[in-house]
Amino acid sequence: MQSSSSKGDQMIPPGAPLSMEKQILDKGVGMMQSLNPVNKMQQHACSFAIYSHDMSRQIETHHYITRSNQDFLQCAVYDSDKSNAHLIGVEYIVSDKIFETLKPDEQKLWHSHAYEIKSGLWMNPRIPEMMVNPELQNLAKTYGKFWCTWQTDRGDKLPIGPPSLMMSPQAVNLGMVKPELIAKRDDRYNVSTDAVKRSRMEIAEPEWINPQADYWKQHGKCFKVDVEEVEMKKRTPFP
Repeated sequence: MQSSSSKGDQMIPPGAPLSMEKQILDKGVGMMQSLNPVNKMQQHACSFAIYSHDMSRQIETHHYITRSNQDFLQCAVYDSDKSNAHLIGVEYIVSDKIFETLKPDEQKLWHSHAYEIKSGLWMNPRIPEMMVNPELQNLAKTYGKFWCTWQTDRGDKLPIGPPSLMMSPQAVNLGMVKPELIAKRDDRYNVSTDAVKRSRMEIAEPEWINPQADYWKQHGKCFKVDVEEVEMKKRTPFP
């Protein structure tokens, strides 16, 4: 069996190692610049996601979350919580109030979070449940749109091709997370997803989940991005 370290080595993007000059430059720049958007990331959540166009493919995801306000979150999504993790996409999360203002065709691209929260699949590593419970109650009513830009699960060493729309786990056959993925995460963080699920029984189910979300559940259809060549829109030449 291939070790996790050797697999990680194979996933390193091609390129020369950082020179001492570049390392010194990065440290110096880091001391002089604020990096405000990155510093606003205040929360790490671990969950799972499913490729919309191929629901046999499921991945563990690590969301590093910035809260813009009470109704909008933006997440940088990585494939692990290690220092050499790959940035594999972005997820936007909106409250049910904002979701209801979106056009129906836009709503089809989003997924609900109620099952993901209630089932214990979405968790905040190393943070007591009591501390995050109020946040989880709000998240259970939200919707997310997650674009994966780097398919590291198939071994891509670089972000190849167009982004893929991702779906959240759901309590139906195609949406159920593979037990081996959950067991692997439980072992790493020394937690029990089943125990987390039991602790969340009192989190209220949303009164209504818009059926336009999780579109595949009702219609068995997905959305896939393809790249096509088109004519450029040309600007008016300068005089």
